Amino acid sequence: MAFFGKGLNVSVLIHPKGFYLIAFEKFTSINIYFIFLSFVYIITVLFNLLLIYVIASNHILHSAKFVAVGNLAVIDVVLNSCTIPGMIKSFLVKDNFIPFDVCLVQMFTYYTFLSLESFALAILAYDRLIAICFPLRQHSINTTRSMSCVVALTWSYAIGAVAFAIVIIKRLSFCNSVRVFSYFCDYAPVFRLACNDYSLQWSVASFLSMTIVIGPFVFILLSYTSILATVFRMKSVGSRGKAMATCVEHLILVAVFYIPILTIFTIGFFSSLIDPDQRVLCLSLSSCIPPCLNPIIYSFKTKEIRLRALALFGRVPVTPAGRTAKQ
Repeated sequence: MAFFGKGLNVSVLIHPKGFYLIAFEKFTSINIYFIFLSFVYIITVLFNLLLIYVIASNHILHSAKFVAVGNLAVIDVVLNSCTIPGMIKSFLVKDNFIPFDVCLVQMFTYYTFLSLESFALAILAYDRLIAICFPLRQHSINTTRSMSCVVALTWSYAIGAVAFAIVIIKRLSFCNSVRVFSYFCDYAPVFRLACNDYSLQWSVASFLSMTIVIGPFVFILLSYTSILATVFRMKSVGSRGKAMATCVEHLILVAVFYIPILTIFTIGFFSSLIDPDQRVLCLSLSSCIPPCLNPIIYSFKTKEIRLRALALFGRVPVTPAGRTAKQ
């Protein structure tokens, strides 16, 4: 078969009807894990949709900060929706087959919104950097218009870059195995099944890993380094402690999202030393857990969001002007 792959006529492309997603084969407690993922998905959808509604329905929250927060909420809902329901369906009906075109759509959706999640965390770090390090110039630097432009640029880049990566997948022929060792149509496991040259796809995947994962991660580290330096210079112990607590919470979420992905995209992508099941588990956790925790850490602990969310359930009265009675 290897000789057949080398002698393949590249003008004749062989696309299978679909792929079989092979994941979690060695996990004995997989039932518990899928119950856990179902709970995570419900919490993700409910909390993020509530957050989106609160921001959209309150014009007072239409500021740069909440443009970034709302952007993250939309991304979180789509990111978990493109993988978890499919995983649960495959587990319940024991059908792990995915048609070729559906595979490409899922691949595009997942990597677009994974990229946007990475950019969104960097945008929130930028927002916090301006707020803490440049408090007097915050509203002139970080305007609603400038934040909207930044968000629009990240969406344009993510959609364009991932679309190109998906288009070149269709230039590959799959004449060997159609078993993808992942819980969704994963880019690297799919193109490595090709029987013709996939060096272009490998190069594109390497470049995108640098721009959508490592680049934002380095920016976040530099931002929080500057933030912590500013916090330590604060004279008020109370303000310093409050800022430190918030920074630690955000950095924990950043670590949960980036560390597994960086491990997979560096060690696993370049050397294939990671066990397939461990790779799938790390990738699924890093993709599913942050969208569940983001609305709690980034949003509902914010006074403006919390009060307006409580107002929806009648826990806090709202004045005719749209302000809560506690303000």
